[in-house]
Amino acid sequence: MSGPQIITLGCRLNIAESEAIREMAGGQDDLIVVNSCAVTAEAVRQTRQAIRRARRDRPDARIMVTGCAAQTEPETFAAMAEVNAVIGNREKMDPTHYTPFVSSEVEKRVREGFSTSLETNGGGAQIQVSDIMAVRETAPHMASAFAEHARAFLEVQNGCDHRCTFCIIPYGRGNSRSVPAGAVIDKAKELVDAGYREIVLTGVDVTSYGPDLPGAPSLGLLIERILKGVPGLPRLRLSSLDSVEIDERLFDLLAHEPRMMPHLHLSLQAGDDMILKRMKRRHSRADAVRIVERLKAARPDISIGADIIAGFPTEDEAMFENSLRLVEECAIVHGHIFPYSPRTGTPAARMPQVDRAVIKARAARLRSACEAQRGGWLQSLIGSTQSVLVERNGLSGHAENFAPVRFATPQTPSSIIHAKITGLENGALIAQEAQQ
Repeated sequence: MSGPQIITLGCRLNIAESEAIREMAGGQDDLIVVNSCAVTAEAVRQTRQAIRRARRDRPDARIMVTGCAAQTEPETFAAMAEVNAVIGNREKMDPTHYTPFVSSEVEKRVREGFSTSLETNGGGAQIQVSDIMAVRETAPHMASAFAEHARAFLEVQNGCDHRCTFCIIPYGRGNSRSVPAGAVIDKAKELVDAGYREIVLTGVDVTSYGPDLPGAPSLGLLIERILKGVPGLPRLRLSSLDSVEIDERLFDLLAHEPRMMPHLHLSLQAGDDMILKRMKRRHSRADAVRIVERLKAARPDISIGADIIAGFPTEDEAMFENSLRLVEECAIVHGHIFPYSPRTGTPAARMPQVDRAVIKARAARLRSACEAQRGGWLQSLIGSTQSVLVERNGLSGHAENFAPVRFATPQTPSSIIHAKITGLENGALIAQEAQQ
């Protein structure tokens, strides 16, 4: 093995930051970094499970836990016998926390009891989880990270100023802060020079980009500057967006700019107005339907993804049916369904809860509805020609609308080809013909 092992749970932002951690941690072959997720109780459970599995597989490795679960529940992970160190979301992007890793004295103190500010005796790395709400800047090295595939993730924003009643993430990521456009453009150029043909702009709340920067630039303005400043970039994609924050500038880019990929993932969460209000969301059901209708009218080939929570507190059957119908009304073909789980410290955890069995059943119905929409959409693409970015294995890729594609014969990795779609197999489009 060359370099540290990185175990990543959760969002695209974590994926991006994990690749930055891999670079910062250098050649430490005996180090395992678990980059955790706190979005649901299940995500925290999976983090603990991943830590135990890592220790069983590599009993002599040093295990460091970071990410949102480490930020919000540091004592939970510091108390695990398998863990050598816990660092917060601010600290994980500081190279000094990886070289050197941790002294034996720090390991001993971590096991005896976690401290929110714990330093090594020898001037090495700190074991620390600081107040994430006090962070007001985004460090320059947080602006870029390499993906494990042919596309790269570029972090342009972090944190969130909104307080949805179900969400613990602001307490793991802090308040919203943006990377200056100049730094973003410089990193985008580096990625293109390194051979990446597609960049995905990521963040915790990407559409909130800019108000903290001089002149308060918007996400739309940032995209315009990237497209102008990096003419060699053929494909630009966005991670999850808050639909209510799509202004006319951003809408025009999504609807008409050919280098912007026709694929949008919306943070919808529910399709019932009362539940949206209790979630403290800022959009209505009609708002969600309207933005999708406008986008599809302007760009018919655009594909829609969405996050939807099943079984939010107080959700009755009629409320759930409103969310279920939203899948069809918004033509959601990339569905991320989350069974609701209470997060300690959030207002929703104190609301009347839905029975767990009901939540599980509703989540299954939502997934089934999304799978039906996705199946019909993929079927409709048979016979079409799609522009596909080939993954590094040369055998698969993604179309501009993010439909998965498999090739009958190997293609040039990281190339963009025009592929004739001839079939559908196991959830992926089959391309029998291809040309550069």
